[in-house]
Amino acid sequence: MMSPQLKMIALDADDLAVISTHVQDARVQPGDIIWRQSEKRLVVGMSRLDWEQTLDGEAEPRRLVAALRFDRVLACKSRNIDLGAPDKALDLVGIEFHPQDGRDEEPGGSAVLLFAQGGAIRLDVECLECELTDLGSDELGTGLEIEGEG
Repeated sequence: MMSPQLKMIALDADDLAVISTHVQDARVQPGDIIWRQSEKRLVVGMSRLDWEQTLDGEAEPRRLVAALRFDRVLACKSRNIDLGAPDKALDLVGIEFHPQDGRDEEPGGSAVLLFAQGGAIRLDVECLECELTDLGSDELGTGLEIEGEG
């Protein structure tokens, strides 16, 4: 049985922690990281594991094509991500939120997407506004050939 497609919104660090759990071990290609500075938006296309299906006892975890979107982004910086290799798969480890100046009551801060092999994307945001939306099953099995390495 297929689990329903997710659509989650994060407006604070606790919400983002839930989204981070759902995108853990997602495969991202640099060509699917789209920074729209004029719209203050970052969109990341990914192939994520369906953790809910796995927890329901399904033998083979399936992958879902999903979009992760951040709005109200003031700046976007990357480290150790080769944008010149748009098809090289990156493994997303998780997402963290760091409040501005360490003050939890302030809406602004930085969201950091952490990748295996030391890659990272830091987003400076006016306030946290993130959405994860499943777009369907990954029929092509993006990146499954390197499943279980490491």
